[in-house]
Amino acid sequence: MGAGTAKAFLDLAGTPMAVYALRTLTRIAGIESIVLVIASDQEVQAREIIRRFGPWPLPLRLVPGGAERQDSVAAGLGVVPALASLVLVHDAARPFVSATCVQACIDAAATHGAAIAAVAAHDTVKLAGADGVIVETLDRGRVWLAQTPQVFRTALLREAYANACRDGYLGTDDASLVERLGHPVRIVPGEPTNRKITTPDDLQWAEWYLQVRGSPTAAARL
Repeated sequence: MGAGTAKAFLDLAGTPMAVYALRTLTRIAGIESIVLVIASDQEVQAREIIRRFGPWPLPLRLVPGGAERQDSVAAGLGVVPALASLVLVHDAARPFVSATCVQACIDAAATHGAAIAAVAAHDTVKLAGADGVIVETLDRGRVWLAQTPQVFRTALLREAYANACRDGYLGTDDASLVERLGHPVRIVPGEPTNRKITTPDDLQWAEWYLQVRGSPTAAARL
């Protein structure tokens, strides 16, 4: 993003980005606590944000993360209570996840053991080699773009992380680690507005979305 501050703490219409998803997650029945994984030098800022935008209906715990996303999730997983039946992983950079999407992922994981939000690909998808030459055109009817939340039976995700650590495997999401175990992961239809804020253009879109989503007429056009 090049903003000089952690992306999750960037101001979005007067509110830090992470607060939007936190407000949604803390309203979901069955979620008993939330672990916020942050950089070790961001604890003071994170605690101030929690204080300023609270009180919160659930316990919030801060844990320092690692160099890679996978390291950070592992750190968070390490403090999840042993009796937790399910664990949900969500990116703070997806501020507009809906309660409906979260609940659907939880329900699917409770039944099948692993579930993620994802949206179907609408563009033609090309597979290219390292030289930039197209190798194959994929069947876009079978291509899904992964989002979060991603929800798993806790023991299953712990096993997946232990195996990845043992094998030195680095995945780009949690589902890929579970897939390595041979365990099926169920797709739950996600939402286009559950967009990951990665670039300045994404941030501009998020600000625009906040301006229009309060209007039923404008929201219907999104």
